[in-house]
Amino acid sequence: MNFLRKNGWGILLCLVVAIPCWFLGRLVPVVGGPVFAIIIGMIITLLFKDKPHTQGGINFTSKKILQFAVVLLGFGMNLTDILQKGQQSLPIIISTIATSLLIAFALYKALKMPGKISTLIGVGSSICGGSAIAATAPVIGANDEEIAQSISVIFLFNVIAALIFPTLGGMLGLSNEGFGLFAGTAVNDTSSVTAAAAAWDGIHHSNTLDSATIVKLTRTLAIIPITLALAFYRTKKEQSREGSRVSVKKIFPFFVLFFVLASVVTTVFNLPAAVTTPLKELSKFCIVMAMAAIGLNTDIVKLVKSGGKPIFMGLCCWIGIAGVSLLMQHLLGIW
Repeated sequence: MNFLRKNGWGILLCLVVAIPCWFLGRLVPVVGGPVFAIIIGMIITLLFKDKPHTQGGINFTSKKILQFAVVLLGFGMNLTDILQKGQQSLPIIISTIATSLLIAFALYKALKMPGKISTLIGVGSSICGGSAIAATAPVIGANDEEIAQSISVIFLFNVIAALIFPTLGGMLGLSNEGFGLFAGTAVNDTSSVTAAAAAWDGIHHSNTLDSATIVKLTRTLAIIPITLALAFYRTKKEQSREGSRVSVKKIFPFFVLFFVLASVVTTVFNLPAAVTTPLKELSKFCIVMAMAAIGLNTDIVKLVKSGGKPIFMGLCCWIGIAGVSLLMQHLLGIW
């Protein structure tokens, strides 16, 4: 009862915002439910800044529900299928992830940008957009405004990619296989990968959607080593700052281990789609709900004023990933 008294109204508010955003995301997949939720949440906060009765539930949703969503994401990953079908794309995936992280690090140093935003944009660009940001944010201790800014940057280039990549692929003479690989490695978020591949299929009467999705899921597995590496880095940094031992339990992302466990359960027991599909949909809805909470905690005016450098970083990461993806496909003869 005490939990509901403290958090109930805030969780309910996030749920009320998330439901229409979920359906809007289904109608406009190139934008996606999470982006609608952040925007509507920020508008509500702009109009009603004082939310004392809902703040506890909003904070709970932006952190705990977000971690729960990442765990559920693991049920959508049969590791055997992904590694069998996606191994062809591994050299390209590794190259694009390394490129994005190096660009983000270089610009973080050169532009003197905040470290957490730089990390979220680098990881979100290189791995899987909003899902990667959702997994990384609790590990590095990012606040809601930093998450909202990173998601907004990723969204901008997701939309551009989904709109121009099918035409670009045609101009470059990519085959169906080549475009599936390009979309899966060079577009950030799963919804935008789907939108770009579906547009290509509509133009060329092909079936690249399945291959692009498998490549994207293979790329999503990079969440595991990246988040664990960031957790150990943060632990060492905190220890050196404090000059004493820091509780690993407080920093270590145990929810990532549950994500891995969910993937292993799906793989070992070969869970059917009838089981995994509802869990994946619940995961997506929980992310929308968490993004609503993040929007409700974000000052949109401050976000716009400080958006120049993060957008430039996102642009550089996006161009770097697309260029390296095409270069690696050319070198590997998958065009």
